[in-house]
Amino acid sequence: MSQSRSGPDRKQIHLAAHFPGVNNTTVWGDAPAAGQATASGRDAAADSPLGSQIAFSSFAHLARTAERGLFDFFFLAEGLRLREHKGRIHDLDVAGRPESITVLNALAAVTERLGLAATVNATFNEPYELARRFASLDHLSGGRAAWNVVTTSDAFTGENFRRGGYLDRADRYSRAAEFLDLTRQLWDSWPAGGRPEPVDHRGAHFTVRGEFTVPHSPQGHPVVIQAGDSPEGREFAASAADVIFTRHSGPEAGRAFYADVKGRLAAYGRRPDDLKIMPGVTFVLGDTAAEAQERAAEIRRRQVSPQNALLALEQVWGVDLSAYDPDGPLPDIDPDPGSELAQGRVRIADPKAVADRWRALSRAKGLSLRETVIETTGRQSFVGTPAAVAAEMDTFVQTGAADGFILVPHLTPGGLDDFVDRVVPLLQERGVHRTEYRGRTLRSHLGLPASARPVGEDGRS
Repeated sequence: MSQSRSGPDRKQIHLAAHFPGVNNTTVWGDAPAAGQATASGRDAAADSPLGSQIAFSSFAHLARTAERGLFDFFFLAEGLRLREHKGRIHDLDVAGRPESITVLNALAAVTERLGLAATVNATFNEPYELARRFASLDHLSGGRAAWNVVTTSDAFTGENFRRGGYLDRADRYSRAAEFLDLTRQLWDSWPAGGRPEPVDHRGAHFTVRGEFTVPHSPQGHPVVIQAGDSPEGREFAASAADVIFTRHSGPEAGRAFYADVKGRLAAYGRRPDDLKIMPGVTFVLGDTAAEAQERAAEIRRRQVSPQNALLALEQVWGVDLSAYDPDGPLPDIDPDPGSELAQGRVRIADPKAVADRWRALSRAKGLSLRETVIETTGRQSFVGTPAAVAAEMDTFVQTGAADGFILVPHLTPGGLDDFVDRVVPLLQERGVHRTEYRGRTLRSHLGLPASARPVGEDGRS
């Protein structure tokens, strides 16, 4: 186990807020009762409005809460096709979301320092157009733009685009690497205080010859985020990303992932601090440990309704299980590995191994179908009193399991309020979270080197 840092060497904890994407685990209608006060004394019902995946007020509330907590950035997920189940749009998902960069441009007007990160697909976009959109966001926000680079390899999503079909899995990272390299060429082609220089790029995936239309932006290069756990994804992050959004939210898995990815940086002439590793995490708070555990269990019951429990099993088994009782045992049949029952979701690599593991757990603990899904798909990373959660997060970072966290509230848009009111002050008391923003750009918040030195900005906080 890694040694924890102490004293003046204590690492600062980077925090970001994730507005949940297209999923079936977000709770939208759980506003507190009127008159229930938050730790800051405000009325909780007023601070936790009922949400909508379309209304600007939902995005604005979560972003403003993150900025009040002095977070580094606000992060939007995105999907390019509505997911289907049994040939129909799955109505248990959050279905229908505005385009991410459009939302962030609007949020730039109602926030001042918070970074603004959009997920945009490198498979179904073009470098020149995307470079313009992010450079424009960087200008409009005063240097707060970030791009979460994702790829897609399935034909189902590709049907929504002109060229149709899909990109072979082996090619998606090579296209993404060339896409990002060309985007950075375009950003660099208009130097600070200078005039645009022509770009002449001829590669395996793109041929671009012309001049970029947007002047040098405050960050030079908007911050690049990458999410991927495969060897190709880790290598791509080590070579090109500023932040990696990882699913490794347990301490041992986190330390192994952290050491692996950080160890790849030197091959690209980069230092360990040039890439921030931030797992996506959830939290549940209570006045006592028992209360927090009780709340966490209730949240999981709400997230895993009987219908969602059957959905989770159908995604593993690949067959219609609607005849099964969610309060009964798991199916005794084996999964169909070639099933097309669910579309637009990440495929499970070995469904039979997952099914066998779930059945063994169910037998060992006497769990029903629904209880098994609740236990095996739980995502609460930090559960406890505010003091316990602050201490656990601090230990996680000081022992080399992460540089910070991307918080994914189960409740939208008011789910971050309690964390900002009750946990952030304790992190500040520990000296591991800022008490004010020192810089204006996202790169300065993250302590990242300036990719191209903007006028009047040293690139670090």
